[in-house]
Amino acid sequence: MRGDQEGNAPVTVGETYDVTIDDLAKKGDGIARVKGFVIFVPQTKAGDRVKIKVNKVMRKFAFAEKVE
Repeated sequence: MRGDQEGNAPVTVGETYDVTIDDLAKKGDGIARVKGFVIFVPQTKAGDRVKIKVNKVMRKFAFAEKVE
């Protein structure tokens, strides 16, 4: 089963998604959204279309890495 932190998030740890980076966070990570849910993706910039793998899901946002 999933941990409580994932709750009703539309993404799952370990899954991959094709996303467009539509913004940058204050610390420089790219921000993508899946069904409005924010995902932080390091080493990306606004406008990038990338495949990501979700590493950690919190209540209101997630962290992912870019995959080739």
